[in-house]
Amino acid sequence: MADTLRKTVTKFTDVVFPVSKTNRENSQHHALRAGNEYVSSLPLQMAFYFNGFYFPFWCAYTILGLYVKYNYLDTLYKIIQLAVVILIVIVEIIRLYVGYLGNLSEKVPELAGSWLLTILISIPLTLVLLFNDGAYILPPERACNIIQLCFLLFEVIAGYFAIRAMVNLQVAKFHLKQFYDLENLDRNEGLDFYENNGAKSKRKNAATRA
Repeated sequence: MADTLRKTVTKFTDVVFPVSKTNRENSQHHALRAGNEYVSSLPLQMAFYFNGFYFPFWCAYTILGLYVKYNYLDTLYKIIQLAVVILIVIVEIIRLYVGYLGNLSEKVPELAGSWLLTILISIPLTLVLLFNDGAYILPPERACNIIQLCFLLFEVIAGYFAIRAMVNLQVAKFHLKQFYDLENLDRNEGLDFYENNGAKSKRKNAATRA
C-alpha cells in the first residue's frame, strides 16, 4: 500500500514538475561542480517548524471558540464546524510531519504528498472557517485563521520550488549514475579483454616452446 502510494505521488510529481532538457543539463553541470549538495529549502523548513509550533495554539483557540458559540449555531453548522475542525486537525498533523521529514531528508514523494494535502484539503477547509459567516466567526478566530492561511500559502509557494529543485537534482544524479556505470562497464570489459588476450598469448607461447 505504501509503495503504491509512493509510486502514484512520484508519477504525479513527474507530471506537475516536468524536467526540461535545459534544466536537466544545468542540473547535471551543477551536480558535477557542487558534488553532494543539499537542496532542502530552508524557508520551507522554517515555515513547517513555526507552523508546527503555531498549530497547537490554533487548535486550542478554534476548539474554545467553537465551544463558546456552539449553542448559537444551527444544527447544520454544528455538524459542518465539527467535521471541518476534526478533519483539519488530522490532516495538519500528517501534513506537517510528512512535509518536515520530506524536505529535511530530500524525499520527493513525501514532500509532494504534503504539498497536495495543503492545496486540496488544508487551504479549502481553512477558507471555510475564515469566510463562512453563517458560523458566527469571532474576530480573534478570524485572526487565527488568517495567520494559518498565510502559513499555508507560503508553504505552497516555497514547496513548489523546493520540489522542482529536488526533482531536477535527482534526475541529474540518475543520468550521471547511468553515465558512470556505463563508463565503469566499458572499462571492466576492456580489462577483461586485455586479460583474456594476455592469457591466450601466454598459452600460445608455452605451446610453441614445448
